Amino acid sequence: MSIWRVILCIICPPLAVLDKGCGSVVITFILWLLGWVPGTIAALIIVNGDKKR
Repeated sequence: MSIWRVILCIICPPLAVLDKGCGSVVITFILWLLGWVPGTIAALIIVNGDKKR
């Protein structure tokens, strides 16, 4: 996970997960609308989960 991806997760979580698929973007966007913190946490988990594959 690069520092730029982390910064993008903090600033605008849906943009950080664009390359992870439509479902990830939609879930992150909905959580981001409900509050900045849940969207950011979801984006960080999705981006960090990619490293384990």
